[in-house]
Amino acid sequence: MKFSKPAPSLVEFIVLTALMISLVALTTDIMLAALVLIASDLGHSDPLDGHLIISVLFAGFAVGQLLVGPLSDSYGRKPVIHISYIVFCIGTLMCLLSRSFEVMLAGRLLQGIGMSGPRIIAVAIVRDGYAGRQMARIMSFVMAVFILVPAIAPSIGQILISYSGWRATFTLLLVMAGVTWIWFTLRQVETLPVPARRPLSVGNLIAGVKTILTTPAAIGYTVCAGMIFGPFMAYLSLAQQIFQTTYDTGLSFTLWFAAGAFSIGVAAIVNSALVERLGMRFLSNIALTGVILGGGAFGLLALATGGLPPFGLFIAWLVFNFFCMGLLFGNLNALAMEPLGHIAGLGAAVVGALSTAISIPVGTLISENYTGSPALLTLSFASSAALCLLLGWAINRR
Repeated sequence: MKFSKPAPSLVEFIVLTALMISLVALTTDIMLAALVLIASDLGHSDPLDGHLIISVLFAGFAVGQLLVGPLSDSYGRKPVIHISYIVFCIGTLMCLLSRSFEVMLAGRLLQGIGMSGPRIIAVAIVRDGYAGRQMARIMSFVMAVFILVPAIAPSIGQILISYSGWRATFTLLLVMAGVTWIWFTLRQVETLPVPARRPLSVGNLIAGVKTILTTPAAIGYTVCAGMIFGPFMAYLSLAQQIFQTTYDTGLSFTLWFAAGAFSIGVAAIVNSALVERLGMRFLSNIALTGVILGGGAFGLLALATGGLPPFGLFIAWLVFNFFCMGLLFGNLNALAMEPLGHIAGLGAAVVGALSTAISIPVGTLISENYTGSPALLTLSFASSAALCLLLGWAINRR
């Protein structure tokens, strides 16, 4: 540790960090079931433009990440995150009170910029205080929550929308932001001392980005995280079709969906117990090998059975695959951030922005080519894992 305890206990620190990061997933997914309804209620001419509510959010998020990281390296973590929460709350209020589609989009843009602060600075704070396998242990818990939230957010949103209307989703976001903001303010110490701060200048930014892009481990594991997260994003967008249309599970869809999410949580606990003893790279390689074998075997089985293997086999693959993914998310992020301790804010910004930039087109490509068989999805997981394994081997040789 480089600073005194950030909270009375490590458990509290992990929970707070995880909730801060999960604000991104909740803001993205909680109103997915109401995109068309929102556009229609606000009098927009084409309700199908509701997808812009997500697109504009990510546009703001992309810009915000690149601002928050360097600013927090120069002025400290706490001042920048306070500003981020203010921007997020203003954007959320605009969405909550909006009477036109244009005001909604403006609010979502501000939400995207604001939510980049909790996402990036939470990772930077972990790196400020921890390194190596201990950092990976903490990140495994944090990333598990980050993955679990989008799995349950649509269900939470559907309940709120059904009973209170779509504006209730923004009320929940405002409450969550307020709770985590107050909690952070009262319990989290500043983790970047003044002597360690970098003056904000174009020269320092260029030098920092150059350091990241020329550090094989940082850039390599960032690419890996983006590639392996792409098929996962595709799964989130295709899950309803796979369960309810392809396998006709009806209302039990949410239970089967939760099985995969639960597997990720179990993997986080296992990873935290093993990573300090076995190491991040070893566990990542084991998990990637599992994704390759499981996805390849199921994909070939799907092709051999006309594209639709028994549902029980699909669930078996899902639980196994997501257990492996639960091992990967925290370790890959920790491996990417490991050499960037001296520029943790900028490092978290570039790692987050670049991995997102890679995963979105990968996930979109898979989703748009879905034809009703899970074979493409499972083979995509296997292919991405194989590329990650090769890239990891190349990084280790460097």
